[in-house]
Amino acid sequence: METNLMQLKELFHLEDQDLRSYSPLTLAYIGDGVYELIIRTILVKKGNCPVNRLHKKASSLVKAGAQSAIMEVIEEKLTPEELSVYRRGRNAHSPTMAKHATMADYRRATGFEALMGYLYLKEDYTRMLTLIRMGIGEDIL
Repeated sequence: METNLMQLKELFHLEDQDLRSYSPLTLAYIGDGVYELIIRTILVKKGNCPVNRLHKKASSLVKAGAQSAIMEVIEEKLTPEELSVYRRGRNAHSPTMAKHATMADYRRATGFEALMGYLYLKEDYTRMLTLIRMGIGEDIL
């Protein structure tokens, strides 16, 4: 993945940015996509099965309630830096809200997504995957 990201940077002439300058909602935006791609990859790599089943399983893991539950598991394991990013995301004022989530779940999910976006842009993939694995556990997949 690191080589591909380097190619992406070179191909599109992307500069490294100070991640502290990103808004928490921008971090959540990229984190949402990255987390969903990781979940879809895990599910597909587990074996071929009907797309409808893949979609239902992925949807159950990427919805706000599931992300909120992941945060309950991993929050105490976060570094001070990660906790700060999570809190900024959780406390950010978003103009939208998930259809089938409580406000508390939606805010925690936004914090989780901001954390995933931060770790992704920081290129700390090992930590990102470690936290996801802690949060979803082997039995869920």
